[in-house]
Amino acid sequence: MNGWSNTVLRVDLTRGAIDKVSLDPDTARRFLGGRGFNSKTLFDEIPPGIDPLSPENVVCFGAGPLSGTGVPLSSRIEVSTLSPYSGILGDGNAGGAFAHRLKRAGCDQIVITGRADRPKYLWIDDDRAELRDASGLWGKTTWDTVDALDAVHGRGVSTACIGPAGENLVRFASTIVDKYNSAARGSGAVLGSKLLKAVAVRGTKPVPAADPEAFGKLVDLDRRFFATDPVQRDKIAVYGTHIGMVEWHPGSRYFKKYLEAEEVPAALRPESWKRFEIGRKGCHGCPVACKNVFRIPDGPRSGETGAALEFEAISCMGVNAGIEDPVAILEYENLADLYGMDVIGLGNTVAFAKKLFELGILTEKETGISLAWTDASAQAELIHRTALREGFGSLVAEGLLNLARLLGPEAMKYCYHVKGLSRGIYPAGLFSLAHATSTRGADHLRGRSWAYGENDPELYPELVRRGFLPADAEKEPVTSLIVSENATTLADALGRCKGAVNSWGCAVPLVGVYPLFDGLARLLTALTGEHFDEASLGGGVAPRIWAVERCFNLRRGCTRRHDSLPQPPEIAQSSEGESRMKAHEALLTGYYRARGYDPDTGVPTPALMARLEIPEVLDRTLREGPYVEWEGPALRPLEAYPHGGTRA
Repeated sequence: MNGWSNTVLRVDLTRGAIDKVSLDPDTARRFLGGRGFNSKTLFDEIPPGIDPLSPENVVCFGAGPLSGTGVPLSSRIEVSTLSPYSGILGDGNAGGAFAHRLKRAGCDQIVITGRADRPKYLWIDDDRAELRDASGLWGKTTWDTVDALDAVHGRGVSTACIGPAGENLVRFASTIVDKYNSAARGSGAVLGSKLLKAVAVRGTKPVPAADPEAFGKLVDLDRRFFATDPVQRDKIAVYGTHIGMVEWHPGSRYFKKYLEAEEVPAALRPESWKRFEIGRKGCHGCPVACKNVFRIPDGPRSGETGAALEFEAISCMGVNAGIEDPVAILEYENLADLYGMDVIGLGNTVAFAKKLFELGILTEKETGISLAWTDASAQAELIHRTALREGFGSLVAEGLLNLARLLGPEAMKYCYHVKGLSRGIYPAGLFSLAHATSTRGADHLRGRSWAYGENDPELYPELVRRGFLPADAEKEPVTSLIVSENATTLADALGRCKGAVNSWGCAVPLVGVYPLFDGLARLLTALTGEHFDEASLGGGVAPRIWAVERCFNLRRGCTRRHDSLPQPPEIAQSSEGESRMKAHEALLTGYYRARGYDPDTGVPTPALMARLEIPEVLDRTLREGPYVEWEGPALRPLEAYPHGGTRA
């Protein structure tokens, strides 16, 4: 088959063995790649009830069919596992050049199992793959690891690796790709538990199209969008996600409020970050270059450069944690990248700890460090201690939910999460429904933003006019959300970037020319030689992947109760809170019905699974139950974790 490399690389760390397995053509057609391949593999291979940090867990690196081709914004790698941060499906999506190199090395997916007897890294050089000793890399930061492997293997290498946080099993440790791109949800900790320091790949082989002429014309059309769209050209290429500081209402001091544009400190607004900027960069094959390159002007890391400071870092590690000093936030970004930690998981947990400190649930006696909202140097120190699991930092390293579980019921009242992940607090409506139904916990990249079309001022109204999307997302949240979830699911399966500002034109190739998924269908047909159309993608591939992920989480013990609406205690215990919950439950029932799930339980129905051609997924889910109800990832004694290391 064209488009796919037709090879899955299976790496058994326990045996030290690497096997090349042919990609099943039916799997390719039904799940496309990336997130689709990974989610199906995790469902098939991870039994219920395991500890995510045990050798029984599995890590998958999945590239999409568009990766390695000339399609822009298509070098996204999906890294999936049973998350030690949430205890459910945990996938992260990272840019850089890794997906491009992997596909050009002739590989669609890497499946990693077992545990090595000593630190290893995986080296892939076109058709050759081998496990090599990584003892000399263990303890190094992600940046030093990338530099060391570049020195060994030469040019044209892309590296996905962990830092000291992953080695110390920090639950929100990321897999860092090419120094500045983070695949979140805890895969870094799982790789650390397996003693796999890195995967480095060089790929030089082309990915041929079945119909090169038709494929080339469609790629040119897609590129034209990025060259001419004013949002991409005049806003995203200039400011990247920094624009979110005045458009996306960042949280303040652990979601005490959401800031209007005029309330955002002047030093943190998009134009203010330009004074630190020394260049811009993009992922492989990206014409937009949404990421900044910066230099820290003063302070303890004066002169150090970094890249890809995103809205989430400014929001989660900045204003939502009470920090308004831009230089401090630049330092936090570099520390997160060097140690290998997700800025959202880290920032939300730090902000939660500060809230508990403010309430007196935590005191300096327990923390050994100030958690005052505005103490920027203390927050930097806490980041070091978290990555190295020193003192109170080891509690923070457990993540938001486990921290609350360890501290007790009073702390849990303020733990605003859905299945272990936090996006703050919202009333019943589209945002909270999206967070509740997301298959990896509360999340903004599973469909939420696309439902409003906030970043497509010309395209979105046209999609509404032509009947692809509801005219009012607030009045029809269920319909809006499901269409948007389908779009983002396909993007993750394709290896396509969803855009710095989450736009339809980025997530769905050619949507402005051949809406909704017709352009994508034409592109895939020309690339692979297999027939795709609107129905087979929006009505087949996307809901099929989503249903598999739903069943994966059912087997972790998730129920309807866990598709929850986080509320602060003062609202939860009031009549307003009761009203919000009723509204949320009604939306949830409507969502289940629209999805083809049982409206009472949220379990996909036999009729749906038969239509999606995966009845065996439901059969296995029902046969192996009942399951222990989900409470979060398995807790371990803090003294059982590895800890320490050299400070970055």
